[in-house]
Parts: sequence; C-alpha cells; structure tokens
Amino acid sequence: MTRSPYQLTTAPEVLGRLHPALRTYFGPVPPGHVGRGEGVFTVVGTPRRWLWPVLAWFARDAVVFPVWERDVPFTVENRPVHVGRGTATGREARPAPASRATSAAPGDTADADGAGRVAVRALRTFRFRSGDRTMVDAITAEPEGLVDHLGRRGRVSALLRAEVDTTGPDAGALRLVSTRVTFRALGRGWSLPALVAPRVTLLERFDDEADVQRVSLVLRAPVVGTLYRYEGAFRYAIAPDEGRGTR
Repeated sequence: MTRSPYQLTTAPEVLGRLHPALRTYFGPVPPGHVGRGEGVFTVVGTPRRWLWPVLAWFARDAVVFPVWERDVPFTVENRPVHVGRGTATGREARPAPASRATSAAPGDTADADGAGRVAVRALRTFRFRSGDRTMVDAITAEPEGLVDHLGRRGRVSALLRAEVDTTGPDAGALRLVSTRVTFRALGRGWSLPALVAPRVTLLERFDDEADVQRVSLVLRAPVVGTLYRYEGAFRYAIAPDEGRGTR
C-alpha cells in the first residue's frame, strides 16, 4: 500500500494540517507491518438500557456492544488488507510482484490480481468486565469517497467526510463525519433517508502534553439522541508484524 484510503480520498492540503503524530496513524501501513495501539477508554457504550437489545443484535457482527462501562482497557490493530464487497475482514495485503507494480494506477483500490480493494482493517479489543469483545471495521477508498465498512460482514457502511481544523482546541485533529449510512441486504445497499439516518462523528487528536492520541466517537440519531459512544487515549506505533503480513 503506497497510499492509505485517507490519502486517496482527502485533499493533500487538508491532511497537511494534521498534527505530525497523526500522519502516521492515517498514513499507509506497509505490507508485513501492523499499527498497534494500547490505552484506556474512559467510557464505552450507553447508559440507556432500553437500547441494549438493538445493540446486542449489532454485537453479533462485531459492530457495537450492549454495555456501559468506564475505564476499559483496549488495544487496536490496523492492518493493510484486500476486501471484497460486503466484508470487513479480507486477506492481508502483500507487496505487489515487480512485474505488476508498475501497471497499477496510484489511485487504484483493487490489488493487482483483482482480488479486492485496498483497505485498512481495524480490530479494537475492549477488555470489558464480562470478557473481551472485538469491534471490526475496514476503511476503503471508493469513487464517492472514504467509506467505513462496519462489522465482520460489512453490512453497515458509512460514507465519511474528513475535516481538519486549523485553529481552536481541535487544531490539527482529524474529524470524520458520516454523510450517508448504508445497509446491505438482499444483495444490494439501502441508504437511509437523512431524516432518520444515524450520524457518526469521530475525532482523533494528539495531546502533546500527555504524549497520547485521544479518540472520541459518538453515534447519534435524530430525535433519539446519542445511541453509543466511546472516548479515551492510547499510544500507537507501526512495527513488523512477525511474519503475519507477508503470508
């Protein structure tokens, strides 16, 4: 992967405003490597227990979980993968053979043998009191922009708009806001009308004083309000993947 999905879908002048430490997180993960982070979420889930049955349904596909906990240790792993339509798992990316590497266009999101689109798969493991649970998603660069495919099967996806403030408390942070939410069913995608569609807002910023990356995600729906959220801090680095990424 020479460019990340973020770089393929966001104007260079926007990404150029990112805090230098965040450029590693949103840049490419080289094949044979993994981005690893470890930290603590101060809150995860929702205290509105009447929403838990709905969240439990999404938990079966590793999207969100029916919980409300504080001070939850977590880890995150970002890997370059190739994914097909309707999945967020995929196979790990490998360096393209020399005979094919020059034939691919820089913005091409499919691998050289057509096996899938280039993506970054994230596994976030929450260490809840009831046991570990892992959230799965894959970020891809699509013709319409940056898309986050949620869950193991990627049946829920969100088209994201990237913003980077130049001033204020969030200067240098990356804000991702969903502009369309789609469910895949019966072999096709169904976009939810704006009047009822939930909105995802993710903020990633770097805290120089504490030397940690801070993350905040909020899922809101019209009328209902906040459905789910998490926020916390972690440290992150890219390292060799001990052979996993070169299989």
